[in-house]
Amino acid sequence: MSRLELRHMRKAFGGLEVLADISLRVDAGEFVSILGPSGAGKSTLFQLLTGAEHGEGEMFFDGAPLDDHGRHFAFMPQRDALMPWRRILDNTTLGLEVQGLGRKAARTRVAPLFAEFGLAGFERHFPAQLSGGMRQRAALLRTVVQERDMLLLDEPFGALDALTRAAMQRWLEQMWRHHRWTALLITHDVREAVFLSDRIYVLSARPARVVREIQVPLPRPRDPTSAATRQAGVLEAEILDILLNLQPTKGHDHD
Repeated sequence: MSRLELRHMRKAFGGLEVLADISLRVDAGEFVSILGPSGAGKSTLFQLLTGAEHGEGEMFFDGAPLDDHGRHFAFMPQRDALMPWRRILDNTTLGLEVQGLGRKAARTRVAPLFAEFGLAGFERHFPAQLSGGMRQRAALLRTVVQERDMLLLDEPFGALDALTRAAMQRWLEQMWRHHRWTALLITHDVREAVFLSDRIYVLSARPARVVREIQVPLPRPRDPTSAATRQAGVLEAEILDILLNLQPTKGHDHD
């Protein structure tokens, strides 16, 4: 049974149709990515999952209709969204505190994870004192410590420079193998999607439809210097060709 399943999801903003027909699934412990042209409505899809927007179609979680959005998903946006006036320790506990957990209990849950996330010794620092990669690790820690059923990652490394982004992708792949989180990633980066994913859904231009579901048969752990790099390059070229042949329609972006 799939952990998450969407069937024929549709969404319009006024007279603008953004999602025309989206069906996909994410199995337990699977890393799935969504690729598509800018403005195709990928982020709108996450808004449907989190309950921020409502659309037409069916959504199921563990075989039951999805009605309690907040209970299942931990969401990480593109920007780290760390509060500059809160120290890193207090930023990482924020989601737990919003859920009603006391500050002391939240800190007790978060503290053991700082070393694993490469943040040991930075608990008392403010966000401005951290590098971009460290800030993203703190944001991911804040997300996963909530212990939700599934991670929703909306271009989490999109604001980073190329070198830091590559390092963060390798780090996330290692962390995912260790924890086996169920994850759904939105990205514009074909190489990132191939490197991290078990499967990839390619969306058309708006109004978005699933035009291709692609298996990523690369062995894990993923290593950009291994013999599998050539196979990854072939897959990247195939996906890029699909994307380049998708023609966007006119209208305003809701990505």
